[in-house]
Amino acid sequence: MQVFIIAGEPSGDLHGSNLIRALKTRLPQARFVGIGGPKMEEAGLELLFSSSELAVVGVVEVAGHIGPILRAFGRTTDWLRKERPDLLILIDYPEFNLQVAAKAKKLGIPVFYYISPQVWAWRKGRLKKLRRLTDRMAVILPFEEAFFRSHGMKARFVGHPLLDVVKARVSRSEFCKKAGLNPERPVIGLVPGSRKSEVSRLFPVMAGAARRMLKDGRDVQFVLPLAPSLDPGTLEPFIYQVTESVTTDQHRRTQTDGSPDHPIIRMVRGQTYDAIAASDLILAASGTVTLEAAILGTPMVVTYMVSPVTYFLGRCLVKVPFVSLVNLVAGRRVVPEILQGDVSAGRLSHEVLSLFGDKAAMENMIRDLKEVKNALGKPGAAERAADLAMDLIQGP
Repeated sequence: MQVFIIAGEPSGDLHGSNLIRALKTRLPQARFVGIGGPKMEEAGLELLFSSSELAVVGVVEVAGHIGPILRAFGRTTDWLRKERPDLLILIDYPEFNLQVAAKAKKLGIPVFYYISPQVWAWRKGRLKKLRRLTDRMAVILPFEEAFFRSHGMKARFVGHPLLDVVKARVSRSEFCKKAGLNPERPVIGLVPGSRKSEVSRLFPVMAGAARRMLKDGRDVQFVLPLAPSLDPGTLEPFIYQVTESVTTDQHRRTQTDGSPDHPIIRMVRGQTYDAIAASDLILAASGTVTLEAAILGTPMVVTYMVSPVTYFLGRCLVKVPFVSLVNLVAGRRVVPEILQGDVSAGRLSHEVLSLFGDKAAMENMIRDLKEVKNALGKPGAAERAADLAMDLIQGP
């Protein structure tokens, strides 16, 4: 028994690892091969290609990575042709995965899609292709099952896999103590994403917003939970700029000395959920982190920027009113979204301080985020997805 599985991004690596573990309890002798990251490899995946070379967003960004993408596609299709696995599992990453699915269908390999492409948002023309190339889908957003079923696809809502993994491991006071923060004072989390391209655009602006707030004398602290895929050295120059721009008196108030050993923005690794839970509010890139914050009950301001070409094409193709998953699940504006040309240090600083100054707005947001969490279903998504995959392997 062989299963080939593809996850092209860090979030897919996490969810793919849990799916592999769930399948292993049902198929203890199965061999799992594919494209993924360190979490999937730890769960037992034999890596044919690392997903770290594929995790990019946008037309311009993808063009710059076309070499690794083509190599990964070639290795994958060669392996499928030679080995003919019993099942192909695809996790999100539609531009790549649908091309692989086309090859698999020609070879008679069943295709299971876990975490479906967001065709309800853009490029609905792919629905016919998706229906033709996939045998079963496990979807993770509450409105997706009805959408895909209405287009003739075998889809089932299994709940969101984040519900199984998103939880703080330590108390706020313990986290603050370890991170060098004062638990008695407000903490703002800066979460610029996990992809190098998005972080390079967003973090300098987030750091600028932090500098503005501190120079205005605001009594706030900052923490940056670093994604495993990121090199802290690329962010440290911006952190030091913030540190050096704030007066010595302000450093004393924040209980730091402003030296490189005691930066104003505290960077932590491997503690993302603890950092978000300990924050009174986060500045977050649009993406999975918005749902993670909703599950933890942390208010947020969402922001995003892509290349001008990608943004122009997106404006033409995307047909949904929001970009953040929190607002999409809620079906209304729950959290503010600051996008593209509106993104600036001044605007982000203003949005954060406006929320801090409005207790009722913060309380309303926390209540709305709880409703979003409830809409995501119950824990156990990977187990339910594994059951669907087994149905496909075992046949009628």
